[in-house]
Amino acid sequence: MSTTNDLGHLRKSYEKGALSDALKTESPLDLFEQWFAEAEAHPAIEEANAMSIVTLGEDQFPKARVVLLKQFSAEGFVFYTNYKSEKGRAILAYPKVGVSFFWPALERQVIVKGVAEKVAPSVSDAYFSSRPLGSQLGAMASMQSEVIPSREALEAQLAALEEKYTHQAPQRPDHWGGLLVRPQTIEFWQGRPNRLHDRLQFQLGEDDRWTAQRLSP
Repeated sequence: MSTTNDLGHLRKSYEKGALSDALKTESPLDLFEQWFAEAEAHPAIEEANAMSIVTLGEDQFPKARVVLLKQFSAEGFVFYTNYKSEKGRAILAYPKVGVSFFWPALERQVIVKGVAEKVAPSVSDAYFSSRPLGSQLGAMASMQSEVIPSREALEAQLAALEEKYTHQAPQRPDHWGGLLVRPQTIEFWQGRPNRLHDRLQFQLGEDDRWTAQRLSP
């Protein structure tokens, strides 16, 4: 690349919302539920459950990638993956992770620090059985993050599984399942004019009670 791509001219004024200090008394999981419902209902947001997860890899580099949130509750945020993948190995070795949601149509972010753990096998079994057959077989065919010789080899593996499971339901492989991120901090970010954004950060204390504070933008 021979020239510098200067993007300094790309800017907008954020004017779609505000975060009141009155929200400091709210449960952050209740507030997340409200924000998620608004994102899911917004016509410009196609996958409100898309979230970035950041892990510390075996090579000691942090890495972010987008996954899909499949469940949330007072316990935290659940997504599914291959436990033997780069992501899965990183989380099982170093379970402190970062999670973030970005909904630009609402000018909002939610930024989470938490600790991940495997969900119960019964929970993974139930979710796996609820997936379409193609998604089930795709999870079985892919040795996620491993080097493969070609796209054709992957599709041949899938075709073999499709033939095998023509008349029987597949069982969840042991290496595939859910991970629950138990939040320690949850920050709600609302864009505001002149880059004076609203940031409310909730911190979970040792007594399992949440406290909130406003952060400077």
